[in-house]
Amino acid sequence: MRVRRSSFPRTFATRAGAGLLILATTAWLPAQATSDASAGVHQLAAIGRLAFFDTSLSASHKLSCATCHDPARAFAPANALAVQFGGPDAHRQGTRATPSLRYLQGTIPFVERRFDDDDGGDADDATPTGGLTWDGRVDTLHEQALIPLFNVNEMANADAAAVSRSVAAAPYAGAFRSAFSAPGDDVFQHPDDVVHDLTLALEAYQRESPEFQPFTSKYDAFLRGQVQLSKQERRGLALFDDPEKGNCANCHPNTISPRGAMPAFTDFGHVAIGVPRNRQLASNRDPAHFDLGLCGPDRTDLARHTDFCGAFITPTLRNVATRGSFFHNGAFHSLRDVMAWYVQRDTNPAR
Repeated sequence: MRVRRSSFPRTFATRAGAGLLILATTAWLPAQATSDASAGVHQLAAIGRLAFFDTSLSASHKLSCATCHDPARAFAPANALAVQFGGPDAHRQGTRATPSLRYLQGTIPFVERRFDDDDGGDADDATPTGGLTWDGRVDTLHEQALIPLFNVNEMANADAAAVSRSVAAAPYAGAFRSAFSAPGDDVFQHPDDVVHDLTLALEAYQRESPEFQPFTSKYDAFLRGQVQLSKQERRGLALFDDPEKGNCANCHPNTISPRGAMPAFTDFGHVAIGVPRNRQLASNRDPAHFDLGLCGPDRTDLARHTDFCGAFITPTLRNVATRGSFFHNGAFHSLRDVMAWYVQRDTNPAR
């Protein structure tokens, strides 16, 4: 089946919100239509996988999506750098740590105020929630994939035409043309469409591949009743859950949901926790520069919400032990240091 725009129009990712699989799984479609739609998603995912590892999609021809999202490291960086390098020469330092791409399927769209079930509607307790990236400024993986393609610190493409030329010269160009060209037309004559279709394919890959949501940890097996935790692990879990001790589960829920979903280890809330300024970042050597998360500088629509300043999304703790840096600015490089900072944050505020 060809995945032409007649099947997946340019507005599809926006209209469908959480994505491609909606069309592939809608019960109201005729059986043949459902089968065709599913085949189309698989075709998209196959193209997306090839693009994910394609370094030619960057201006430097040195960076692919996988460069910063290594499958062997839970789709996070393979190094312990606070932030990654990119740009036209691959030597420009980024401004924020690169998060993992795993377990993003359950992320809810961004809302400015989300009330907890138990807060009684108190506006003081309502927090911004959801969205992708550290500041939640996009809601779909399709939109998220657009950011690095054109970010000056990442793939640094000048425009859609540059991306289109790279895809047209890629080994998967034929499959891309066959999938996305309308009858009597060539998709590569329309650079904006190429960019849209490319990011749609990248989204399909992330949604289709089980690599992005394996749920195969020992803790998952424990929740399923398949294994027991060690004495040390049980002690850690008790501290994690205890509201008078770690209280980690308050923001990183770790139980199976009432609907049977495995835990994402994040409530997707945006919180200002006071992570110290990372002075190793080039951007922070400018005393006038402040990364304020929800109210700027990367996100601009909430700049007047001063009560949101300094708030960043709560990251998942899944695969956290594989990480070499932590928090939005990579300020810490070991879980022990992270725990020590949390314990002393209120008692030693100078940290």
